Amino acid sequence: MLITVNGEKKNVKQNITISDLIDILGIKVKVMAAAVNMEIVKKEEWSTHMLQEDDRIELLHFVGGG
Repeated sequence: MLITVNGEKKNVKQNITISDLIDILGIKVKVMAAAVNMEIVKKEEWSTHMLQEDDRIELLHFVGGG
């Protein structure tokens, strides 16, 4: 299925969760927030939130500064 991750089109298998996507992309635990179609998904729901065709996912990490 086709989804958009941080503005980039990705073709992924059906029936994957946000946690699966993070693993597939090889992203380490640095991801602090995830939004699907502009709605924040709580971290404890990442392993159960199933992605759908045409979803727009934003995986964000926070950068500290001064």
